[in-house]
Amino acid sequence: MRSPKLAALELRRFGRGKLPRAALAALLLLPLLYGALYLWSFWDPYGRLDRIPVALVNDDKGATAGGKKVTIGDNITEGLRDSDTFEWHEVSSAEARRGVEDGTYYLSLTMPGDFSKRIASSSGASPETGALQVRTNDANNYIVGQISRTVFSEVRTAASTKASRSFLDKIFISFSDIHGATVQAAEGADKLNGGIGKAKKGSKDLADGLKEAKRGSGKLTGGLRKLNTGAGDLEDGSRQVADGTQALADKVNGVADKVGPFLKDNEKSIGDTAQLVADSAAGIRHNLDTLVKTAPAAAKGARTASDTLNTVYRARCETLPLPDAACPDLKKAKEAAADVVKVADDVNTLIDDQDGDLDKLDKNLATLEKQAQALADRSPHLSEDLDDSVSKINKLNDGASEVAKGAKRLHSGIGTAKTGAADLDKGVGQLRTGASDLDGGLYKLVGGSGKLAGGLHDGADQIPDYDKPDRDRRTEVMADPVQLASRDLHKAPNYGTGFAPYFIPLSLWVGAMVAYMLIQPLNRRALAAGASAWRIALAGWLPVAVIGVLQTAALMAVLHWAIGLQMVRAAGTVGFLFLVSACFAAIVQWLNARFGAAGRILVLAFLMLQLTSAGGTYPVQTSPRFFNAIHPFLPMSYVVEALRRLITGGGLEPVRTACLVLTAFTVGALALTALSARRKQVWTLDRLHPELSL
Repeated sequence: MRSPKLAALELRRFGRGKLPRAALAALLLLPLLYGALYLWSFWDPYGRLDRIPVALVNDDKGATAGGKKVTIGDNITEGLRDSDTFEWHEVSSAEARRGVEDGTYYLSLTMPGDFSKRIASSSGASPETGALQVRTNDANNYIVGQISRTVFSEVRTAASTKASRSFLDKIFISFSDIHGATVQAAEGADKLNGGIGKAKKGSKDLADGLKEAKRGSGKLTGGLRKLNTGAGDLEDGSRQVADGTQALADKVNGVADKVGPFLKDNEKSIGDTAQLVADSAAGIRHNLDTLVKTAPAAAKGARTASDTLNTVYRARCETLPLPDAACPDLKKAKEAAADVVKVADDVNTLIDDQDGDLDKLDKNLATLEKQAQALADRSPHLSEDLDDSVSKINKLNDGASEVAKGAKRLHSGIGTAKTGAADLDKGVGQLRTGASDLDGGLYKLVGGSGKLAGGLHDGADQIPDYDKPDRDRRTEVMADPVQLASRDLHKAPNYGTGFAPYFIPLSLWVGAMVAYMLIQPLNRRALAAGASAWRIALAGWLPVAVIGVLQTAALMAVLHWAIGLQMVRAAGTVGFLFLVSACFAAIVQWLNARFGAAGRILVLAFLMLQLTSAGGTYPVQTSPRFFNAIHPFLPMSYVVEALRRLITGGGLEPVRTACLVLTAFTVGALALTALSARRKQVWTLDRLHPELSL
């Protein structure tokens, strides 16, 4: 009898009564207990986190920052209440602690009293970090604690980002303020540079003017020195003349009765004396003319220099103070020039004869010259006109006396003018030196102020000035500069879909394992009939393989239409699972055929090795070395990887590899089963009386 017929006969046994049919139905639905129920129980746990009770404690008292009330704890509390993460219960700190301990709440989140104050301190002198306090209790549930760490990490990041936005916004506003102040400073530096430039030009003009004033004051000093010498000579000569005329008058008046003989005897002496007086008066008048011509020019030069110094002093030291020590020297020069102007004005006043002294002196000199000349001319005839001569001699004496007095005053005034002119010349020299130093200092100051203005303009260009939209955009970026650009190439829609590749092969292995508890791994009829080993192996394998196909169809139908499993390659997934169930049936058949009752234990042990090394939950690299070592040699490792590509998408290379591996395992297991069947055809005492029977 062929293997398919033997397999059909084996399956017909389950249709001969209610109990066998019930056993077959249970056998077909058994994978649902492992596959469907397991996946259904945690199909989408993250979508139901809002059912997990969590204590929320808001002890935050708020703070004041920038004149505004800040209540970050209230903001976070409101955001959490509006979210679907956890079932929040606002309680006191004591209630939260007690609830986490006794299991009323899985965990608690607390915002301490100084939470806002610490976050607001970021803009103050002593910044501090605010801490969200999370309390968990793994005795309640370990997984919830792990989930909470992820959730609260996002809450912390959101709170930190919001605080950073506020802090960075203040920084960008400060940049704008600094930019505006620097622009104003640069404009002020431009004005300063312009003013100093004008001051530089004025100081150069001052230096040039003082150079000319020094030359003029030198000439004035030389002229007044000559005038003083001439005035001294004039004073001496006029005094001698006055003494002579006085002596003459005394003699004339004293010897009036003896005048006649006297005049006759002294006509020549009187004529010579009168001629001397006339010549001296003419010389004095000539020197007086020189003084009149020179004095106004000197006074004008002194006044010009003084006015120039006054103008420079007011412009540089009273209106725009210079940043050096030039002002004190300018002040001294200004005062010295004023003194010189006063002396020069006195001389000029004397020359202008505001009191009439100079005019009288000139007239007296003219009169003296005229009278002396007349006396000299008339001296040969004095004896002929005694009375007339006596009168003229008296007048001559009076005029000589007045001339002597005026010459003395003139000499004194010119001496004072000479001293003042010398001081003026010295002061103008000092002013010229100071003006040259001032011009050099202002030259350096012009260069420095230009560099200052340029530097401030460059600084203003480098300092950013952000408007509100730009500031908001930059604050947004800098508060959260690194975004996670996550891209799931083949995203599993839920937790159950991600674990389906792990639980589906588990359920099919269990289905094959239970099937061989009801069906003999080796067909007894074929063994008794002496059929070939391959026919015996196939006859024991085909019924379970058919049941595996039916189990797969039932399981995938429930997972897809009842639970909602969506497969990218549905037909490929179902076809691949047919191969998986056939392979698992072959492996379980061999273990039972070869080892008998102990084989059932080995089937269970082999299942556990596959579950722990397949990488169905965590990557196999995270497991100990033992499981990494056996991972490539177990069929479920390839099944899990292939199902992931078939259900969620991706390249099919792991599917092709898995098909080859499963085919090899199937053929190898059938060959080993055939070998076991050949051995089973020989009856031994161990078969008649087995040591262990299940």
